[in-house]
Amino acid sequence: MRFNGSPFRVAAALLFALLLCAPAVLAQADSRRETVAVTYPLEQTVNLKFRGTTRLPRLTGSAKVRRTGRRNTRVELSVDNLPRAYEVGGIYTTYVLWAISPEGHADNLGELKRSGSQFINTKIDVTTPLETFALIVTAEPHYLVSAPSRMVVLENLPPRDPGDAQVSTIPVQYIGNTSDYFRDARVPDLADRDLLRTPVSLLGARQSVNLARYAGAERDADQELREAQAMLDQAENAWRLNQSESDVDVLARRAISLGVKAEETAELRAAARKRREEKAASDRAISDAEETAAEAGRTVQELRDSLRKEESARELAERDAANANQQLRELRNENARLRDELAQVRTEGDAAKLKLARMEGERAAEQARADAEHRAAQQMEALASLKSSLARFGTVKETAQGVVLVLPDTLWAGARAAELTPKAVATTVDPLAALLANNPDLRIRIEAHVDAKGDTADLQKLTQDRAEALAGRLVSSGVDGARIQANGLGGSVPVAANTTPAGRLRNRRVEITLTPAAADAVSANGQQ
Repeated sequence: MRFNGSPFRVAAALLFALLLCAPAVLAQADSRRETVAVTYPLEQTVNLKFRGTTRLPRLTGSAKVRRTGRRNTRVELSVDNLPRAYEVGGIYTTYVLWAISPEGHADNLGELKRSGSQFINTKIDVTTPLETFALIVTAEPHYLVSAPSRMVVLENLPPRDPGDAQVSTIPVQYIGNTSDYFRDARVPDLADRDLLRTPVSLLGARQSVNLARYAGAERDADQELREAQAMLDQAENAWRLNQSESDVDVLARRAISLGVKAEETAELRAAARKRREEKAASDRAISDAEETAAEAGRTVQELRDSLRKEESARELAERDAANANQQLRELRNENARLRDELAQVRTEGDAAKLKLARMEGERAAEQARADAEHRAAQQMEALASLKSSLARFGTVKETAQGVVLVLPDTLWAGARAAELTPKAVATTVDPLAALLANNPDLRIRIEAHVDAKGDTADLQKLTQDRAEALAGRLVSSGVDGARIQANGLGGSVPVAANTTPAGRLRNRRVEITLTPAAADAVSANGQQ
């Protein structure tokens, strides 16, 4: 099961704010925290103290850690005054102990089991193959999660008295996942409001099935989801029939395992389907590019034919001029006595030549203008056919300046970040760059916009940084930088009111205007 970056964790932040209304808690959710990783010596026992985070500042705990082999470190943790998990967030059902290496690897050491409705002490005795690690405790929807949430409630302190053992401490920064459960209104809540009586494992089973369904298991892992739901129904029936809590716990934990399997299967199949769709889209783009190349080849051939005709006409004109000069020389030799008349004829001939040259120049200019208009018309037709390919990246619209592609704010790592997300680079920016590189006759104007919330100068700089970041990525992917103009417009050109979240979301956008380069040539010829 993977929660990193899932919409489920994003939705959790909003739900947590509604449940607890604690500003200090939300502040922790958005900032990095730092603890220490300890390198535990072989065959030595190290005592650790734990402190509560701003989630549960009064929470305390202690642990004994002893490494008995190269891949066997034992952790005995005791926590005082541990509340039920739902008290720190309506999505959570239990607590999990994690070992985090300095490289960021997180090892799920096990669930901190507890029962009853009052604050009680909890103990856990587990092992990990790690030698150097930090220890944290997080609230989770169930005990089989594979990555920690950002609901960190407890973290270890550096050992005060390591004794004779040489204990090295390495700072470890963590924020859990890059997003959390609380920022989507569709996030599933606990199914039973009677949280004091329902077993923790049954609550976790419900959340496991909910998370599988939320991850798309109804579409991509229907059989696995039905198996998990059936096992959950058995656990629910056992609870309703007042069977022993141990029997209910066994059935609920099976349901959790099946729910995790359904979610992982759904994610794998969804990823495979997405790869197939991307491959089909790539094939379509290649086909379109080949058709465009063929059309360009035909245009080049037509231009070559026209050039050969012009060269032939020029050669004929040169031969005619040579014949005229020869006749003129013969007349000069024959009519030496008529020099005055010959001079008059020469003057008239020179005037005729100038007029002919002027006419030839005007004809050549007219032909060049017609050719430029023809090329501009062809480019406009190619741009119209390009709109269908652009539509898969965002909203496409036509304006007097050209075709405009509107990209959403999800390109960026955050509402005020100027870094492109890896997903946006892979699914939007790089495919778009390939498409634009195959259409070299289009000028590209990038305009970045944000909502008006914040300092005007800061918003202007943010949008300029975003426009230049996107332009830089297009150039690195093969687009000629001379074709690109990057502008940051801050919040000066809104398309919706900045008074609502929906309006501000619409205002945070990037507009890419594509204009045929031939249009400039036609305009220039018209002004001459």
